[in-house]
Amino acid sequence: MRVILSKNAGFCFGVKRAINTAEQTAAKAKGRVFTYGPIIHNPQVVEKFEKAGIHAVSNIKKTGKGDSLIIRTHGVAPEIEKEFLKKALNIVDATCPFVKKAQKLAANLKSQGYQTIIIGEAEHPEVQGILGYTGNTALVVGNAVEAGKIKKYGRLGVVVQTTQSIENFMKTVSNLMDKAPEIRVFNTICDATKRRQESVLKLADKVDIMIVVGGKNSANTKHLAELCKEKGVPTYHIEGALEIKKGWFKGKTIAGVTAGASTPDWVINIVIKTINALA
Repeated sequence: MRVILSKNAGFCFGVKRAINTAEQTAAKAKGRVFTYGPIIHNPQVVEKFEKAGIHAVSNIKKTGKGDSLIIRTHGVAPEIEKEFLKKALNIVDATCPFVKKAQKLAANLKSQGYQTIIIGEAEHPEVQGILGYTGNTALVVGNAVEAGKIKKYGRLGVVVQTTQSIENFMKTVSNLMDKAPEIRVFNTICDATKRRQESVLKLADKVDIMIVVGGKNSANTKHLAELCKEKGVPTYHIEGALEIKKGWFKGKTIAGVTAGASTPDWVINIVIKTINALA
């Protein structure tokens, strides 16, 4: 079995930055250290942080004055950050710079009188954070079909979840074109997402099977798996090597491996070693 790792796979700049920030915070903190939600969408990293005393919380009831609270890569809405400050927490912002850009653009569009549209997954924490920057007035559309159902407006401003697929973004924007006489569109998909998608599409043409490694709740990882499936390649989205089944590789000679932007190198390496051991 020949195994080919996608040219762009694993940790992106924003994830590396967030992990380094969390580790540095834990090393210096006098009080307890928390992250608001999982710092990234990867179970192995979250588990590692828990063992190191960096705990993920979904609300701040368990935190107290003097504790450090790290804002995860996905960011939070302004009103949520205000709640953190009211509790006298030491706030450490690990929001990805690309997410910050989308937040600021959405806020500017709102202030300039545009009905803001966010293309993305409505329940995803990144989208919820961007929504907060519009005072919760933006409309969230997940795809071209949903875009086609919205009413017409005088002015529309569009941003997109940083981990969306380029294809979904383009199709959705196309269906928004007749919804207003004036439309401003900002492609806020991050560079790392674009590179991973481009690489995996090229790799999918060369292999018999694709293994996509990353958290099941990771949006960018799910989109990588979707792209591979659309290419007609048998594709399996796993979080780790223990999920691999020998039967997947029966009759296959070349396996492709890629990973989401929040997947550590050591997890990818174990997956590759496990596949090689099946040959």
